[in-house]
Amino acid sequence: MSDDRSNPRTRREQEVYNRAMNVLARMRRTGESLTAASRNEQIDPKTVRKYVGAEFKKADDGQTLPTKADRRLRHMWIPTSHGKTVALIHGSVQASELGRYLSAVGQYVWTGNTDALEEFQGKSIGRHQLITDPTTLTQLAESGSLQLDSIYALPESSS
Repeated sequence: MSDDRSNPRTRREQEVYNRAMNVLARMRRTGESLTAASRNEQIDPKTVRKYVGAEFKKADDGQTLPTKADRRLRHMWIPTSHGKTVALIHGSVQASELGRYLSAVGQYVWTGNTDALEEFQGKSIGRHQLITDPTTLTQLAESGSLQLDSIYALPESSS
């Protein structure tokens, strides 16, 4: 394994890195401890520290807390007019925005309500224009081209 664990080289390393990133996101979102979030993501807390340890700080009481944000690169799924594609997302703020967008897309797909999509009109993430047109989203959903259950992608690897 390379010393720079934020740049995984193999598919297996990328899978573990993605799970570590899920722990970090869960801790930020829910306030769960490192142990609880790691248990929920089925990864050892030591492994999480190995991959994203720089994103933690110690509280006065000794508890491990996540930093408020990071600038790490993430490979994430994003819907395009041609189906889902992998986008390179820079930082937790942009990743959270993509997560909110995918949630709004899911809300539309399940309920037909477009209200949550309005905030994303005219926006782009990772150099991809966000789709807010109900007709296009419906076509993508009916063709099975939306990826809403998993946000992190595994980039193609030569290993």
